[in-house]
Amino acid sequence: MFVPCRIAVRKFRPVVISGPSGTGKSTILKRLFAEFPDKFSFSVSQEGGFIEYAQFGGNYYGTSTMAVKNISEKGRVCILDIEMEGVKQVKKTDLNARFLFLAPPSIEELERRLRGRGTETEDSLSKRLAQASNELEYAKQPGAHDKIVVNDDFDIAYKSVRDWIVDNGNFGATL
Repeated sequence: MFVPCRIAVRKFRPVVISGPSGTGKSTILKRLFAEFPDKFSFSVSQEGGFIEYAQFGGNYYGTSTMAVKNISEKGRVCILDIEMEGVKQVKKTDLNARFLFLAPPSIEELERRLRGRGTETEDSLSKRLAQASNELEYAKQPGAHDKIVVNDDFDIAYKSVRDWIVDNGNFGATL
């Protein structure tokens, strides 16, 4: 006789990674996704029912609770690469996310990195550095993040981020 059974899918807590532009978030995440191609997914921005959002061109775009939960249901870790206000919004949800902040070694080094890109005007650079100062101050608050990694050496920072997210193979599992 055939008896159907359900295989329990491990559910993983989402990981919120934030930090000023120029700290290496995209580069670290690209390497993480390459090392673990079947373990992580980005939450795709959608319209409606957001846990975090921003306005662009008169429309609101953001991350929906359902999109994050759907990724977890598939046995993957949802990665949210969002800015400080988004972090505050996610903290108000029931997603039980893990929060990582990637910091530059200094504002001076961050400015050097941003200038090195060659994509910033003086005005946009000034705005990015002011925002970075705000994010660094927020990161100092107790409970703002579960982990802070300073990216002054890429390989060391990557290993620290990787080890924290991978969590000895548990990947922040809840089941």
